[in-house]
Amino acid sequence: MALDQSFVGRSYPPTDPYEVGREKIREFAVAIGDTNPAYTDQKAATALGHPDVIAPPTFVFAITFKAASQVVEDPKLGLDYSRVVHGDQRFVYNRPVRAGDRLSVTSTIESIKSLAGNDILDIRGEVHDEAGEPVVTAWTKLVARAPEEEA
Repeated sequence: MALDQSFVGRSYPPTDPYEVGREKIREFAVAIGDTNPAYTDQKAATALGHPDVIAPPTFVFAITFKAASQVVEDPKLGLDYSRVVHGDQRFVYNRPVRAGDRLSVTSTIESIKSLAGNDILDIRGEVHDEAGEPVVTAWTKLVARAPEEEA
């Protein structure tokens, strides 16, 4: 079943703030094998002009993907998540994410397309700090695979 095209442009309420912790940043950097000291050492980050340790660029995926669940779980959209694969991800930063940030995400459906029976859903996540200042914009592409035809 095709996704409801009337959802294009729909925004969902901002998420509750997510507090970025030093240890979460460190754990993420270790998990992805990135040894940049700005991710784990406050002095190294300060020497580079940051007020605290900063997060690797893909760290924000965990926050934006969780926010996208508002879209994914919207029963009126008609998305069968059991058929979804992650198609693409990109980020545009206004500034690095840093320890101590309290970030909220507003998710918006940018487009819905059908291609070869697959539904392609593009979600934009606008990440703001507590002051409402933009930090990063993340785009997530989800592909809902077409059901297999029975023989």
